[in-house]
Amino acid sequence: MPEPMDDTPLPASPDDMPEDRRPSKSQVKRDMHALLDLGRELIALPPAKLARLPLDEPLREAIALAQRIHSNEGRRRQVHYVGKLMRQADAQALRAQLDIWANGSREETRAMHRLEELRDRLIDSDEVLTQLLERFPGLDIQSLRAQIRAARKEARDNAALPQGREPARKHFRALFQTLKTLDFEDETFQ
Repeated sequence: MPEPMDDTPLPASPDDMPEDRRPSKSQVKRDMHALLDLGRELIALPPAKLARLPLDEPLREAIALAQRIHSNEGRRRQVHYVGKLMRQADAQALRAQLDIWANGSREETRAMHRLEELRDRLIDSDEVLTQLLERFPGLDIQSLRAQIRAARKEARDNAALPQGREPARKHFRALFQTLKTLDFEDETFQ
């Protein structure tokens, strides 16, 4: 009959673990390279974003020093030192914050593309304007219609421009800025 499992806690370091539970050398190396890559990402961040991350003081100072070093060998050594200090940092929390910053900008880009599409549809059709006014009854109708008329005229004038001339975009951009002020809670506007 097999012995029941004991409730002894696992050792703190991989060297203290039993042979069969220890991570392989390859896995340890992959983990260290992942921390080194994360350290490089942190070094590439602007100081304003670095200040918002939960870093301990030695790591923050090491990153700041790495940002100031310009010689290749000195920078390489400092990057490896940052990677070493990353072992004590909460890498998961840092990766999560970097991911939020990266995905947030993607979401903002998608929102801008949706507004550009809405602007183009407003220029093409009065029906879209009617739908927009139904959704946002507090809009300044006269101002919005004037912006759309000016953008349509600008588009007609740009179509008639000779080859090589720069098209005017003033009213086109003004309409976009007006749409940016609207609060769209869902992703699409039909």
